[in-house]
Amino acid sequence: MKKFVFIAFLFLPFITNAQVINVENLRRVTDTTGWSGFTRLDLHLIKNKNTIFGISNRTRIQYKTKNHLWLFINDLDFREANSNKFVSRNAQHLRYNYRFNDKIALEAFLQSQTDEIAAIRFRGLVGTGLRFKLSKNEKYKFYLGSLVMYEHENVNSDVEEANRDWRSSSYFSMSLFPKKNISIVSTTYYQPRFDMFSDFRISSQSTIALGIFKNLSFTTNFTYQYDQFPVLGIPKEQYRLTNGILYMF
Repeated sequence: MKKFVFIAFLFLPFITNAQVINVENLRRVTDTTGWSGFTRLDLHLIKNKNTIFGISNRTRIQYKTKNHLWLFINDLDFREANSNKFVSRNAQHLRYNYRFNDKIALEAFLQSQTDEIAAIRFRGLVGTGLRFKLSKNEKYKFYLGSLVMYEHENVNSDVEEANRDWRSSSYFSMSLFPKKNISIVSTTYYQPRFDMFSDFRISSQSTIALGIFKNLSFTTNFTYQYDQFPVLGIPKEQYRLTNGILYMF
């Protein structure tokens, strides 16, 4: 069993949301079977005209055999400004993979989510599809996913109704390891509605980790979200840039 803990202190917090959970960047990149996972704790304190305190926790648990993979993600985030709750969000994601061969795997997932920043009271997703491995080199891995999902969404709005839509969820993911102490993981999702392709979301997340010592790395993470038709009053574009320290054992 391999275990590790991820503790990051955020230096550059920006506007963000979690409309699309980037599962690929949380998937354990390894051929080792058995259990693996991490618990990540983010803390930040901002003092200007207001005093803003933030804390978030992300837990990932993965179990892998030769042909099967189970992945569970629990994501919690809380912000407080001048002792008043500013924003909170949480998400839970369960994913199953069955690998037919070295190139093709079947994926299925369930997800529940709330996000006050994006005015999402509840979003439930269920989906399935295929995942393709595009490369053989272990230092440079590329994946393509094509899935179909059903979405049930309730929003914090008096003028907008609940959404019940079928969407495509396609993604391209790459994991690069140019040197022993450098890793680059990037994933981009594209999620249009089947009945109206002009209603789409794009989510992209990139993480660079630079090894400092044996078990210690410096990380930079950039997340970008775009929703063509967000909830009324919510911007179409949102992003986040964070720096952190990664300790693994």
